[in-house]
Amino acid sequence: MSVAVQAIGEGLLGATRASVAAFTLGLLLTFLGVRLNTRLIRAKVKWWFHDIESEGGLHVHHMVIGVVLMVVTGLVLIAVAPEGLWLQLCALVFGAGVALTLDEFALILRLQDVYWTSEGRLSVDAVIVAVCAGLLIILGFSPAGTGDTGLTGGAAAATIGVTIFINLCFAVVCLLKGKYWTGFFGIFVPILGIVGAIRVARPDSPWARRRYAKKPKKLAKAQRRENHVNSTWRAWREAFFDLIAGKPHLPNVLPPDAHAAAAPVTASEPTAEVMAAASSEQPATAGQPAEAEADEPA
Repeated sequence: MSVAVQAIGEGLLGATRASVAAFTLGLLLTFLGVRLNTRLIRAKVKWWFHDIESEGGLHVHHMVIGVVLMVVTGLVLIAVAPEGLWLQLCALVFGAGVALTLDEFALILRLQDVYWTSEGRLSVDAVIVAVCAGLLIILGFSPAGTGDTGLTGGAAAATIGVTIFINLCFAVVCLLKGKYWTGFFGIFVPILGIVGAIRVARPDSPWARRRYAKKPKKLAKAQRRENHVNSTWRAWREAFFDLIAGKPHLPNVLPPDAHAAAAPVTASEPTAEVMAAASSEQPATAGQPAEAEADEPA
């Protein structure tokens, strides 16, 4: 059975692309599974798992498990150098480890627990980039023009080197213009990188801040295009991200002293200010005249 699966996979895709397919499958399935798990934990579903925590307050993030999987799988790939179905199995486990790690990429980058905030959405972007890279390689796209040129020897090396340099230059220009997805896909599809490098930059990009500062017409054009893009596909993109990863917001949790400051004053526990105000408003008795009356001029 395993031999048949291996033969089918390598026959359809080839050995290298079959391993990339296994990596991508492990990454995608693990990411969807861990997002479902975290959303159920966030919803505090009683019959589901809970966070891994110790009595001392240690919280084990799932990126720790991902790092362990990648280390173990990487050692197996280097030391054993498996082939065939075992190689694809290692690629599947390695993809699962990458998913567990990239799902908390924003936490690693910021060293803060921003998982459910808008900054934490960067983790979803990182996973989607990895999945798209795997899918493009499966479909036969070569990164930065490293595919077969039909040449051999020094001519092939020179051609590949020049192609990679040119494609990466266009991709870097796209990144400087704030077009991250265009720059990424331009590495695999060079024409996209060329078009993205030629077109106007996003208004909040480093390119626009540097080159459009004294060109109000150019900046206005960039802003019009940004508004158009935001009102079309970016709105759909955010809705799709919310569907697979949950909405990026946290409940309004106040620190303990903030809760104490915001708590209403009860009759059984009056504060010092309330007691002072009450004592100052008490009417004077016959034996104890009020201070206001004592200070009053004759």
